[in-house]
Amino acid sequence: MVEAFVRLLCPECGKDWEAQPTALPGHRENFTCSACGATRRLAEFMRTERDLDAVKQFE
Repeated sequence: MVEAFVRLLCPECGKDWEAQPTALPGHRENFTCSACGATRRLAEFMRTERDLDAVKQFE
């Protein structure tokens, strides 16, 4: 079994990282960057539409 991951990018500080979609809240839920503390909807942290689609599949 292959583990899925999504790429995230903080719109405030530019930090980028990867996470498993099952470890993230829903795409409309608030999410906080661990580097700068910016809080926005998780969808705003998705690097690409493909990453957003992957998160939606696991909701």
